[in-house]
Amino acid sequence: MLPTFYREYDRDALPRIQKTVSGEDASNMGAFSFGTRVELCVRVPRRLGAAAVVLRLHEDGCPAQDMPLRFVHTECGVDTYRLTLDTAVLCGEHECGLFFYELLFVRGADTLFTNSKNNVDFTLSDHSASQFSLLIYDKNYTAPAWFSGGVMYHIFIDRFCRGQGPARLREDAVFDPDWENGIPQYGPYPGAEVANNVFFGGNLWGIAEKLDYLRALGVTVLYLSPIFEAASNHKYDTGDYEKVDEGFGGEAALAHLLAEARARGMRVILDGVFNHTGSDSRYFDRFGRYGTNGAYTSKASPYYDWYTFRDYPDDYECWWGVKILPRLNSALPSVRDYLAGENGVAASRVREGLAGWRLDVADELSDEFLDTLRQSLHTAGKEQPLIIGEVWENAAVKIAYGHRRRYFWGGQLDSVMNYPLREGIIAFVRDGDARLLYDTLTELYGTYPRPVCHALMNLLGTHDTERILSVLGDPCVGDDRTNAELSVARMSPEERALGLRRLRAAFSLLFTVFGVPSVFYGDEAGMEGHRDPFCRRPYPWGREETPLRDHVRDLGALRATHPCLKDGDFRVLHIDDSTLAYERVCENDRLVVAANMSDKPWCYTDARKLRPVLSTAKIDPADAWTVPAGEVVIFEEVAP
Repeated sequence: MLPTFYREYDRDALPRIQKTVSGEDASNMGAFSFGTRVELCVRVPRRLGAAAVVLRLHEDGCPAQDMPLRFVHTECGVDTYRLTLDTAVLCGEHECGLFFYELLFVRGADTLFTNSKNNVDFTLSDHSASQFSLLIYDKNYTAPAWFSGGVMYHIFIDRFCRGQGPARLREDAVFDPDWENGIPQYGPYPGAEVANNVFFGGNLWGIAEKLDYLRALGVTVLYLSPIFEAASNHKYDTGDYEKVDEGFGGEAALAHLLAEARARGMRVILDGVFNHTGSDSRYFDRFGRYGTNGAYTSKASPYYDWYTFRDYPDDYECWWGVKILPRLNSALPSVRDYLAGENGVAASRVREGLAGWRLDVADELSDEFLDTLRQSLHTAGKEQPLIIGEVWENAAVKIAYGHRRRYFWGGQLDSVMNYPLREGIIAFVRDGDARLLYDTLTELYGTYPRPVCHALMNLLGTHDTERILSVLGDPCVGDDRTNAELSVARMSPEERALGLRRLRAAFSLLFTVFGVPSVFYGDEAGMEGHRDPFCRRPYPWGREETPLRDHVRDLGALRATHPCLKDGDFRVLHIDDSTLAYERVCENDRLVVAANMSDKPWCYTDARKLRPVLSTAKIDPADAWTVPAGEVVIFEEVAP
């Protein structure tokens, strides 16, 4: 079990808490399948003065119950207590559920409570504060095995590659021919309305032309920004879910891309924007483009009930107040059937060869919608489809709009976008804060079901964030510069060099922790860019940052040759303020990652029995266990 960090009492006086399942240590786990029996063993030094140990547990939203632990014996000044938790008894007929608990150490005059901020480590205090979580999930819950161990590549279609194939922009679209130097359209200030009708001409044909490049990076899964007919260049304002946008090449281009990807052993998932449509759509039709059958046009429209009008027709509920994005009622049966049902949009595309969906703003989709979607996709797919939710926080305990979500109970999502990991990696690589990254990794591994852990969409950047190179190299990123200033902002050579060094380290971590790394198009090429839309510039073909790209390629090859990076156990071996080491291990494979974000070399002595296989900097073979300042070294276990 990992060392526990205490605040109020010295280490020697503090208890040790261990969980085991079938004799195997499970101390770093907080999610178990229904029917699992969890053995809880607590070893309490007598000097703590505890006369009894009690587990106080409650199901989410229900009263707590106290369960005394059984005293077993005393040895060498340490009392041992045990308790068996039968998850089948805890959940009963529901066969899944979320619980919270704490341990109470009862002393003569007072009681001490465990407080945990990462669901594994804890401190003690004289009051109840941060409890442990315990998630019980469906015993048949799995994530797609084909996804774990791979590499994802996230493409914003209009900015990736202009391919040779028929594509036709709308009559109101503006084409920008300057692929190399063009600046994305922007408003006078952040949040200002922008037409988003300027296109650079990237399309699905172009993605197909670059598949060999992507395969050489180790990419196994493509995640595409929305492809359905829409007025904007980003396509989050869907006009017609049943048509691939002709500006991207239409249905023929999608069929071609799916076939070419399949021939290379690659899969494609799409962005499912099912929480809202565009106001310029066949369903809402505010501007009369589609006829007279839209909800805005007529209360007799079959789509009228899909939306919520406060004062018809101009005052309606929309996503975050954006008038061009009227919100759908995803709990309405007709909406569910059309988008998520057995013959709905999502399932139909899976039957055509799509490998799954990333769900935009999953927090705003109803439980009924997600339940229906998973059931219909599993029926439609020849292999298990992938369902990833856009969730920015810990999804196991997420409360959205006053409602606890059950994403990982077994009937909804396979995975989520791992934004907490992004923040942890940035804090470590840029600021030297190893403990935040440690707490993030420990919390996620200690709250998510194991199938989810190995299917997490790990990311450093997306279309919604600043470019990761700018975050790591530009000291002014996130400041109050105007959009006009940001449109031409570039890092100095010194800032860029620092950002590139840090980004190589960040990629090394991203590719080796549990989950699946996702590369936002162009991050491997060294693209800069501040907030949306400046993170969405065209890909710099022929002007890539070659050493960075090659490092990503090497990491992709590492994932392809080491099964421990698919679903191997994860364990932190070392942690201090600015250095971190962890291992990934399965039956016949073990890697150790040592990261040093301090300003001096770090001698990681445990590496003496290991062999370096990949490093962000040149290392001396005679002193391979010394990790240079600001670098990451990946070791493999040497066969005896």
